[in-house]
Amino acid sequence: MNYKKLMAVILGVLVVLSFNSYAQTKKLKEIGRYTLVRIKGEVPTSEVMQTLVDRYAGDIKYGFDLAGFGDLYLPFMDQVKASSFKEGEVAVGQRIEWMLFRSQGKVKIVKDLEWAGQGPLPIFVFTVEKGYTLYDFMMPRACGNISFLRTREVMPDAVCAIDVSPNRANINDPINVDMSGSQHATSMEVAVYGPDGQQVATKSLSPDSPRWQTKFSEPGEYVFKAKAVNPKGKASTNPCEAKTYINFPPICKIWSSCMPCKNYVGRPITFDASNSTDPDGQVVKVDFEIRDEAGGIVDTVSDTEKPFSLEKVFEKPGVFTITAVVTDDYGAMSEPCKIEGLEVTQKLLFGLVEVGPQLYRGSYGSYVGGRVGVLYWLIPGTLDIEAAAGGALSLKSEPWKSVALGDLLLHYHNGPFFIGGGAGFMTKVRENRDADFDLLGNVGVDVFNNWTTLGSVYFRLRWPLGEGRTFSDNHKLELGFRLLF
Repeated sequence: MNYKKLMAVILGVLVVLSFNSYAQTKKLKEIGRYTLVRIKGEVPTSEVMQTLVDRYAGDIKYGFDLAGFGDLYLPFMDQVKASSFKEGEVAVGQRIEWMLFRSQGKVKIVKDLEWAGQGPLPIFVFTVEKGYTLYDFMMPRACGNISFLRTREVMPDAVCAIDVSPNRANINDPINVDMSGSQHATSMEVAVYGPDGQQVATKSLSPDSPRWQTKFSEPGEYVFKAKAVNPKGKASTNPCEAKTYINFPPICKIWSSCMPCKNYVGRPITFDASNSTDPDGQVVKVDFEIRDEAGGIVDTVSDTEKPFSLEKVFEKPGVFTITAVVTDDYGAMSEPCKIEGLEVTQKLLFGLVEVGPQLYRGSYGSYVGGRVGVLYWLIPGTLDIEAAAGGALSLKSEPWKSVALGDLLLHYHNGPFFIGGGAGFMTKVRENRDADFDLLGNVGVDVFNNWTTLGSVYFRLRWPLGEGRTFSDNHKLELGFRLLF
């Protein structure tokens, strides 16, 4: 056999031996000769475990790095510290993926072992969970050779959690849905059912985006039914439901104590919203607004006490719109209810009574007299016309005579003051005189005015017309009180 053939044979033998050395599972028939750490007693106490942590932490970390399990070192050590282990055994023929041991003072590792002892090997088992995987580590009772048995894939069921707030709201208020409390989920789904039981919305969520905001335009109870799905696609089975109630808004109703409101300037008019209702609560406030025909605001009033009414006195005539908005005990507001085109008119035609003392020139005969008649506002509050007739009783004897008289006057008003003039007729005041046609002058002031009844004091001057009727000898004076009703 030449040299080249000999080298080829030797190389082949080495390859076969090398393959067998690395590929063949190693039989482990005994334990305790090459101990990594020593454990005292049959069952380690917490003090013994703490000793492992304190004394051998560096060796254990080195061994975990050597095995390629460095990321599990800290979780494993936490379980050692807490003495979190259980007792078990390795059956004859059971495979062990790797074992740490100590030889010549150095930490080493051997992989791919099979227990081939006389019987089961008693062990302490430490299970570390990371993600969805369980890692089973062991320590044989006889020594502290940390070994790795196996990995177990675990996929916990998703746990669904849903929070909906607020649990009561008004129409179009924001409703917040939060599923961030769900566990072991890669996706979440929410279905919303309306007051009639029909599905009205759905929303897909995720752990990165677990929140959703929505709103509802119809009142009633809404039910949120949710589920969470784990990485294997399995949906949660725990109950996962929440509810919110959308408040029914109140219903506004309003009426007026008059419509049209004829001759109501200066008189109270009542606007009543007491018949307004709330289907699921009670009315707590009514906001009234009064606008004139041009849209200008005349008055606004908020009433928070039953019976929810407004009493309004209009000082000017006009056409008005009265609007009411009702608020319930949860803050929901009704649609406005209105009284439109409410005509409020001012009283224009009044009855009239005038009484008072009078003096007639000609040694000044004294009289007391009165008139009845009517007054009509040509321009309300500014210009009136008055027509009255009556008489005056002479307080002196002959030659003075009681008289009949009648007046027609036009007055201009400036606030409570007025001035006017006109013409009058009076029968003869003395036997030796004729009946008179008089020019009249009149001034006065209102002493009260409630728009439907007015009282005034006045002073009137009468100047007879005609030939020979001089002012100095024939004028007449009157001081009186006038009542309009």
